Amino acid sequence: MNLTSLSFKKTNGITAEGMRAFSNLVNLEKLDLERCSGIHGGFGHLKGLMKLESLKIKCCKCVTDSDMKSLSGLSKLKELQISNCNITDFGISYLRGLRKLITLNLEGYDITAACLDSISALEALACLNLNRCRLSDDGCDKFSGLKNLKVLSLAFNNITDACLVHLKGLTLLKNLELSDTQVGSNGLCHLSGQDSISTYHLILCGLIHLESLNLSFTLVTDSGLKRLSGLTSLRSLNLDVHNVTDAGLAVLTSLTKLTNLDLFGARISDSGTKSLRCFKNLQSLEICGGGLTDSGLQNIKDLVSLKLLSLSQNYDLSNKSLEMISGVFYFPLLKFMLLVVVGQL
Repeated sequence: MNLTSLSFKKTNGITAEGMRAFSNLVNLEKLDLERCSGIHGGFGHLKGLMKLESLKIKCCKCVTDSDMKSLSGLSKLKELQISNCNITDFGISYLRGLRKLITLNLEGYDITAACLDSISALEALACLNLNRCRLSDDGCDKFSGLKNLKVLSLAFNNITDACLVHLKGLTLLKNLELSDTQVGSNGLCHLSGQDSISTYHLILCGLIHLESLNLSFTLVTDSGLKRLSGLTSLRSLNLDVHNVTDAGLAVLTSLTKLTNLDLFGARISDSGTKSLRCFKNLQSLEICGGGLTDSGLQNIKDLVSLKLLSLSQNYDLSNKSLEMISGVFYFPLLKFMLLVVVGQL
């Protein structure tokens, strides 16, 4: 067959012996074996698939280090999704030769400095997912060599501001996920380049292309948000952080390209909503910290680009808020989702 793409996702009947048939599919470019529980030991049959560019074997607990050895010769591989498998640092070391690898998903591993050393050899990487990897600051200096990274996910790890020091030179980054980490206000200077000693250095070191930043459930406070004011390419910002207040929102008004702003758990009051007038391009807004009354809606109702608005858990909102919103958003051709819960969870 001349198949170039094949998926057996969630097919437990596929076994290592059955994988022998893959050796005949020499034109395969994409193969998906996610959640196939019987494939351990069959990866040797993939060695001849020299056109393979994408391989997904996520959530396969049967897959071990020896299976990774069989993948080391797939020189054209650009995407490898192996999250939540039973692989150690030793298994990851077999990937060092995959020089064309662009996307690597290792979510759910116990990542150590040795593993990061192997990853640092993959200089073409543009997308790296290390969410939920029990990652600490140890070994994070290896990130500095991945100059082509555009997407980096580090959520649900034990990293602190010390890790962010090694991200400041990744000037191509567009998407950075730091939710549920120990990152605080001081570390944000490494993203903006404000730790540099000169304006020239600041321009070079800042993540000026960053478009999406998730800081939810971090240790960030109002004092740190001023350091984000220079990231003017930001389009999506998640600040579901209890220590963010009106003062923090006020220093972000230079981020006029924002289309998505999540202030779900932030303590924003009616007074703070005045800052929202600067975000003319907002399409999605969440303010659910409970500090709003009908008066605050006066500053939200003029955001005519909004398609999704969440005001849940603001118990002091009344029918008056509904009237104000409906007066702006009732256009037959405008598609939007309105999430307003008054007095309910």
